[in-house]
Amino acid sequence: MTAQIDTQQVFRVMLRMEIKPGLEADFERTWTEVGDSVVSHPANLGQWLSRSIDEPGIYYIVSDWVDEPRFREFEHSDRHLEHRQKLHPFRSGGSMVTMQVVAHLRADPEAGKPWA
Repeated sequence: MTAQIDTQQVFRVMLRMEIKPGLEADFERTWTEVGDSVVSHPANLGQWLSRSIDEPGIYYIVSDWVDEPRFREFEHSDRHLEHRQKLHPFRSGGSMVTMQVVAHLRADPEAGKPWA
């Protein structure tokens, strides 16, 4: 059984990363290799890497945290600094937004039937 998280407390971070041309595959591989430094933190609820279909070289990283103070603790840690240093050579730019999750609608497993 999956642990239930109070969605009202989930703190979400979304990074938009601009990756230098030709380094996309290396970036993806390195992100996967260093990802444990994030998801092994006790306050992390999960992390996703997505590649834009519309903009070449643009990636989005979304991570969920139990709350903002615990994320900020991680953000200022040596663990995070090491993670960023490994990914920095691939970046040409980027930005970060933070947000509080206010609702989560779970998919209905019975709804997997074709649309009528």
